[in-house]
Amino acid sequence: MLLLSFDHYQAPAKKIAKELGIPFSLINTHKFPDGESLVQLPEPLPEKIIFCQTFDFPNDKLIEIFIAAQAARQQGVKDITLIAPYLCYMRQDKAFQPGQAVSQKIIGPFLADIFDHIITVDPHLHRIKTLKEAMPTQTAVALTAAQELGNFVKNRFQDAVFVGPDEESEQWVSVVAQPGGNDFLVASK
Repeated sequence: MLLLSFDHYQAPAKKIAKELGIPFSLINTHKFPDGESLVQLPEPLPEKIIFCQTFDFPNDKLIEIFIAAQAARQQGVKDITLIAPYLCYMRQDKAFQPGQAVSQKIIGPFLADIFDHIITVDPHLHRIKTLKEAMPTQTAVALTAAQELGNFVKNRFQDAVFVGPDEESEQWVSVVAQPGGNDFLVASK
């Protein structure tokens, strides 16, 4: 098994590889003047690999991970896991206006077609219960950091008040506030 990452996420990916006790390798990329990416994977690759990628500013990153995963399959990789601490395009889970694309129902299956296993942290799952509903892949795991964040704040700050950006964030804000018995509120859009 091998963990691979792009340069911008190299430091966290190396920590994950070390924690898992597996080797790490960097994916080399080059940007052409027109914005296209050239992606280069190490050779040879084992049958099982893990890609570690966060999807802030997601559009270029989605294309690069798609190219990397397809190149890995061409090298004979049989099992690909994606560890994505932030998973993009999950918040748009219904059309609020006529003609709006429901990106969760587009990007979820797109990623599920590429990866055998997907692991993320606190995805935007407002109207569905499990990540697997959005990403019909072999394994879809949604970890949470809410309790740990609440414990961190409880041990360092007194009388903290947690504020969520909208009504749908109450599911996370309430859990973060719980360890210290802190107050919380949510804004409305």
